[in-house]
Amino acid sequence: MNRLGWSPATTWAATPRELALALGLTRRAAALSRRDLARLMTEFPDEGAP
Repeated sequence: MNRLGWSPATTWAATPRELALALGLTRRAAALSRRDLARLMTEFPDEGAP
């Protein structure tokens, strides 16, 4: 894991998820659309919101 600069102990102690994140092997979630944000705001309004 020279690419990450991790020691062998750190490498072997890492979980598969940590390794995937560190190596950039995970997919990024799509951005939330305005329509979806508006729907969520309607479904889950803040306390005391007008």
